[in-house]
Amino acid sequence: MARFVSSFAILFALVAACIATVAQVEADISSIASQVTALDSAINAFPTAGGSLLSALAIHEQATALASALATAATDVTATPPLDEADGETILSAVEGFEPTIINALAGIVAKKPAFDALPLGGVSALVKEDLATLQTDTKAFENGLVADSPADLVPAAASLTSAVDAALATAAAAYADA
Repeated sequence: MARFVSSFAILFALVAACIATVAQVEADISSIASQVTALDSAINAFPTAGGSLLSALAIHEQATALASALATAATDVTATPPLDEADGETILSAVEGFEPTIINALAGIVAKKPAFDALPLGGVSALVKEDLATLQTDTKAFENGLVADSPADLVPAAASLTSAVDAALATAAAAYADA
């Protein structure tokens, strides 16, 4: 009997470890929001002419940190059971909170492409192109998990939100397609 109870306890612990919680997803979204703000700030700080390689690399570092936060959130949201109404509304509201910032950051990266191209050491625009591709992949994985876990009545709002971000990412990726 003791062996059965012990085996059951181990199995329960393993299953619990594989299931992310809503609180973890909310923490992930908070991390994404912070990374989005940092990326937007780095892009806004980069001048439209006369920028430095160091400033361009700061943008790359922020994009990499955002991609990592998105990948973590995608893993956690996929491991989370379907959201109830209250949690779905809370998470959707949190994502809506940083949507304008990410769209601004992506518009900024498009506007700054000539400045990246003008840097004395080439390849910065190619690096931005790679960052955008990674962000598209990680964003889509997060979005798919989020929409899949949303209550049915919140799916249209979640889909609308993801469409706006996806469109901004597509515009930015198109601007760097020749890099």
